[in-house]
Amino acid sequence: MSETLTLIPGQTPLDHLERLWREALPARLDPAARPRIEAAAAHIAAAAAGATPVYGVNTGFGKLASLKIAPQDTAKLQENLILSHCCGVGDPMPRDTARLMMALKLLSLGRGASGVRLAVVDLIEGMLARDVTPVIPDQGSVGASGDLAPLAHMTAVMIGHGEAWHAGTRLPGAEALRAAGLTPVVLGPKEGLALINGTQFSTAYALAGLFQAWTAAREALVTSALSTDAIMGSTAPLEAEIHALRGQPGQIAAAAAMRALLDGSEIRESHRDGDTRVQDPYCIRCQPQVTGAAMDVLRMAARTLETEANAATDNPLVLSDGQIVSGGNFHAEPVGFAADMIAMAVAEIGAIAQRRVALMVDPTLSFDLPAFLTPKPGLNSGLMIAEVTTAALMSENKHLAHPTVIDSTPTSANQEDHVSMAAHGARRLGRMVQNLNVILGVEALCAAQGVEFRAPLKTSAPLQAALAALRTEIAPLGDDRYLAPDLAAAARLVAGGALSRASGLNLPTL
Repeated sequence: MSETLTLIPGQTPLDHLERLWREALPARLDPAARPRIEAAAAHIAAAAAGATPVYGVNTGFGKLASLKIAPQDTAKLQENLILSHCCGVGDPMPRDTARLMMALKLLSLGRGASGVRLAVVDLIEGMLARDVTPVIPDQGSVGASGDLAPLAHMTAVMIGHGEAWHAGTRLPGAEALRAAGLTPVVLGPKEGLALINGTQFSTAYALAGLFQAWTAAREALVTSALSTDAIMGSTAPLEAEIHALRGQPGQIAAAAAMRALLDGSEIRESHRDGDTRVQDPYCIRCQPQVTGAAMDVLRMAARTLETEANAATDNPLVLSDGQIVSGGNFHAEPVGFAADMIAMAVAEIGAIAQRRVALMVDPTLSFDLPAFLTPKPGLNSGLMIAEVTTAALMSENKHLAHPTVIDSTPTSANQEDHVSMAAHGARRLGRMVQNLNVILGVEALCAAQGVEFRAPLKTSAPLQAALAALRTEIAPLGDDRYLAPDLAAAARLVAGGALSRASGLNLPTL
């Protein structure tokens, strides 16, 4: 049986969230959260039975908030809310990200400010434990007032509607619950609203993008070090004092990692004396400044997302004194900013990596390497078009990196007149990192060819180990061959962190 992670509302760290996403672990709330949840639910029950209008408890929603709902209709009100909001379109959300979204919803409810009963929490925990994952269309949220449509699709399964995956099969929601030994919940006052208000869809996608981007950043340290040896670049720009004089932590860490990766390289030692080149191009010389800055940006985004993962983001909220107050925590502006930051970092890691690829395939720049890294240029095109592919993906990522949070459009009859657009800002990150993984995979292929052309000189021990990991999947390129499988295999290695892992070094962590 797999481990079950305990989530402490307000205090769950980033590494727990990454494990939930990568390992599909079950999760449950710390039992200490249950009394707060019950207390808030009691306040909501009292409000539902009273005569005073309380938004979302005994009123309509959005522009319809002024319409009072009779006590006997509150359950129907919540069911109607969920069914009417199931307006998502597009492809199903990846199951690992959907499960993370459910865990984030647990964390939000666990703050004891949402007013749901423990039965709601128990059902989400049961779905995570028994492999019931709602089928959630990935388009339709504008990131305020919460990720309404996708979270409604999650909640629909909880009340016996919609669709869900169970044991590898896509089933109607009620059947999936029944197959897992679970029973649909009948929503009480405000519970539907508590489940669909919130930023968990956007935050889950942003976290998934962050985790993938950090893996790529670590792989970029390895591929860039290999590229440096391939073109017989200088390691002088990696001197520790240079980076200490600037003081940027990511830059310092990136330079230290590259020094360790290149330490002991025979290739490097062979051209310390007598090399007529004065300086390397920026894509070699400024690697710590660029990749390190991207790492700093990713870490800043990580802090925002860790905070958001632990936040109560629905509306209204039950405050510590029992007041039920409408606010705006469902607005995903922090997530939108974090997603835009991640997107820019991903684009820039790829941009400088693509220039290293271009450098290595160009015989006028690559310090005596054969054109396009093929032993017989002319008869063979070598890695010529692999470089073109990286240029295409680099350009695509530049377009995708355009900030989304600066966009807004009024919705819901102008009641929701400024929205974050965090949902698609976070969702695009997966595609961007896929593009980056290909760019870095091609860089690894080019650098491997370049380093092997330097034989009998050898690169460093850590880079030899990374090169060996690459060569277990992809043979050296001699005569031209069908290259698409090689590019796909290299991208898979990068996505899995195989090169940084093979190096055996403790590279920077998030």
